[in-house]
Amino acid sequence: MDGRDLVRAVKDLGTERGRRAWRAAWRHRRADAVGLPRRGAERARVPGLLTGTEARPGGGVLRFARSELLVRVMVGGAVFWSWDGAGPTPSYAVVGDGPEPDPRAVLEADTEGGWRVVSERVTVAVSRHGAVEVRTPGGAVLRRESPPRWWEPVDPRMGGARWLQRSEVPADARFFGLGGRASGPRLRDGAYRLWNTDPKGGFGPGVDPLYLTMPVQMVVSDAGTHLAFHDNPWDGRVVLREGEEGAGSGVDRPGASELRMEGGPLRCWVLVGTPARVLQGWSGLTGAAAVPPEWALGYQHARWGFGSAEEVRRVVAGYASRGLALSAVHLDIDHYDGHRVFTVDEERFPDLPGLARELRELGVRLVSIVDPAVKVGDGVHASGLAVGTGGAFVRDARGEEVRGEVWPGECAYPDFTDPAVRAWWGGLYEERLAQGFAGFWHDMNEPVSFAPFGDNTLPRSARHALDGAGGDHREGHNVYALGMARAGWEGLVRLRPAERPFLFSRSGWAGMQRYGGTWSGDVESSWEGLRASLALVLGLGLCGVPYSGPDVGGFGGSPSPELYVRWLQLGAYLPLFRTHSAIWAGRREPWEFGPEVAEQAAAVMAERERLRPYFVTLAHLARRTGAPYVRPVWWGTPEERKLRDCEDAFLLGDALLVAPVLECGADRRAVRLPRGRWYDTATGVAYEGPGQILLDAPQGRIPVLARAGSVLPVRSASGDGPELEVWAPARGRTGGGVVIRDPGPGFAAGEVERYTVRWAGDAVVVEDEAGRPVEGITVRGM
Repeated sequence: MDGRDLVRAVKDLGTERGRRAWRAAWRHRRADAVGLPRRGAERARVPGLLTGTEARPGGGVLRFARSELLVRVMVGGAVFWSWDGAGPTPSYAVVGDGPEPDPRAVLEADTEGGWRVVSERVTVAVSRHGAVEVRTPGGAVLRRESPPRWWEPVDPRMGGARWLQRSEVPADARFFGLGGRASGPRLRDGAYRLWNTDPKGGFGPGVDPLYLTMPVQMVVSDAGTHLAFHDNPWDGRVVLREGEEGAGSGVDRPGASELRMEGGPLRCWVLVGTPARVLQGWSGLTGAAAVPPEWALGYQHARWGFGSAEEVRRVVAGYASRGLALSAVHLDIDHYDGHRVFTVDEERFPDLPGLARELRELGVRLVSIVDPAVKVGDGVHASGLAVGTGGAFVRDARGEEVRGEVWPGECAYPDFTDPAVRAWWGGLYEERLAQGFAGFWHDMNEPVSFAPFGDNTLPRSARHALDGAGGDHREGHNVYALGMARAGWEGLVRLRPAERPFLFSRSGWAGMQRYGGTWSGDVESSWEGLRASLALVLGLGLCGVPYSGPDVGGFGGSPSPELYVRWLQLGAYLPLFRTHSAIWAGRREPWEFGPEVAEQAAAVMAERERLRPYFVTLAHLARRTGAPYVRPVWWGTPEERKLRDCEDAFLLGDALLVAPVLECGADRRAVRLPRGRWYDTATGVAYEGPGQILLDAPQGRIPVLARAGSVLPVRSASGDGPELEVWAPARGRTGGGVVIRDPGPGFAAGEVERYTVRWAGDAVVVEDEAGRPVEGITVRGM
């Protein structure tokens, strides 16, 4: 407990909710004292020397003196290995049974008593001591895993083994990923915890961990790019240390990763190739990303504290009267009756279905917050008690229902790792749909139980079904929100099979993209919070979660007009474009910041609306290819070292480079360009990359550059439908792009339209796949 937590804990004693939180925290501590095994004496174990091998499809089993290692190369080039008999499944991350082994990959003897598996895209070498190396076909080492180490209780009744895995990567490598990290996107030297956590207040770059952690590392080096995923949801800690190249003839110091897990299987997946190929393989392994409905790619407004239906109408009318496009309004916990999930305060929202219909006629949808904690004694709690033989809620080691303190008061927690509970919970969304809601926002699902000290979540001894395997909260905590997202998604698909659900979640785990996206959580209203917003979106995209965004303006404070505009400018180029604020914070409507800001905000929001067809294309491409909408500037050229260290700009798809202003008072900023020609979209001036340029960035403008030869679908001025905007390629070169139009509200994949761009004399010509000229395009950059 730090000083801030101590002050908060003392203050909590002065409120009824605070006192209940104290009591809940003590109950959880007592439950753990009774329900968690005492580890007692432990013995350390390492694999020992190799004693034998057994060939199997895609690789084989290598037996060591005190353990055994399974190595398998899959069709498509993914590598899997595991110790002590763990298989690829069951897994909360991997879809189905995972990919099939590659029949062409064979286990064969290597030098110095080791063995290797060679495939078209990757070679896996295992030493006689149990070290595992992943190499490119040319022999360059991408990753070396040292022999692991386990600590096992002497008494096997005291639980399973803790373990440690050390890895080395090339000296020039850079680390990315590990879920949502405010200090990213490049992860520098330090410790990163793998435990989904509500940070108990606004956060900036120095706060870790946050709501959404994953043991997923994206590593970029001269030798190549790879993604490593240790498929284990237990509490853990990753310590990273970047390498250092020796000066002159000096020796390189490799980069290092140390992973310590408190239990669970030691198994790992590695995918190698270009960033695009790696994330395509990751998408195939963990599931294709959900495509949000078209309206969810527009601007959305949320507030904790709307207070009434009339206030919602007033805010929506404010946007309409100023000609500002608004796609959705989000209702926070204050629209509930006593903060109880799946209820409505009938006094303040007397006709919620009528309000939803009224807004729908204006093109505005309603989105509902959904928390997992259920008020003890209410109707939802009663219906949950009737689920299955033991009820729907998490219980402790003694079989008693685990209770925590959340917004409604004393609450119980559904066990989303139980299929019957997921089916029951998914059916509850019928009430939300009947109220007129079109989308859903999962909050407080780390899960949270207010606590003045210790971890503000469930006791670690709490029991979970874990889909038949059984276990406790140490294993179930990080996948809790993933199960909630699955329950909501599957329920909505059953209830509205002709409509793609819109769902995003504060917490989650690897594979959550199958059910929707996420957002930043309670980022602080500061320039540091603005920078953290970009870090989170970039890092999550590299972990396979393409749809995310921050609370524009920050959650808990009152941004200055300048900070608000800069945040709005950034948000307009991120997948989830949403303002949101706390009940005690300053308002987020653009006109509240004065006429100058309102005018600047109108231009930003109009540009997002114009680009919405491009976001539709990116959403469908993310599902098809795994490529995130928002990509680091090194995406296409990871071998360019200077780009690897660029953290203040990003690519939006292949066509646009966005350079947000992240510093107070700045009116110019340096922009590092990837190779090729880039046009300033405001001035039309062309620049050649690679290199660095300096662009004007007054408060009303965000530097955005378009790649020469790119094709963007944009909203036409008449609003009749998308039209093509083409940026001229450099003379003697060609260009092109793909467009996927919105196929409607259902699950259709959408037709892919491919275009090529070339010079024909002094004119730029755009042709479709059949070579037919395309009419009615806008050519820029000539």
